[in-house]
Amino acid sequence: MTSFLPPLASYPQTRLRRNRRDPWSRKLVAESVLTAGDLIWPVFVHDEGHKKPVPSMPGVFRLPIAALVDAAGEAAELGIPTIAVFPAVPAHLKDAEGGEALNPGNLVCMAVAALKKAVPGLGVLCDVALDPFTTHGHDGVIRDGYVAN
Repeated sequence: MTSFLPPLASYPQTRLRRNRRDPWSRKLVAESVLTAGDLIWPVFVHDEGHKKPVPSMPGVFRLPIAALVDAAGEAAELGIPTIAVFPAVPAHLKDAEGGEALNPGNLVCMAVAALKKAVPGLGVLCDVALDPFTTHGHDGVIRDGYVAN
């Protein structure tokens, strides 16, 4: 039987321990490091005046804009460089075409403006999908029974 695996310890033949002797040098040659600066904090915003639990995600809440701004300040203090905003659009603002997404005064636009004013150096990501704005919940509009993304 032929093995396609290289013989054990075929490379390197010499292990340079000097790179692993001290903590500073181990850190210097480490393959990967995960820090707060690598994270994106997802935040859920709604237009109600209080925080509200997200039933499918224990310990996670939909926040009004004022609480969202506080969370953004906390993210910045922790060294998290970016937050991603996900809106919970009230049912009366939803339609089949997702028209509220085009409103410059919609929940996402108000949240982003408040965030950039309060924490100008924080990155803010927004989803461009229409699902929060449509009555049918699809990411795009439906044309002839087909989601036309």
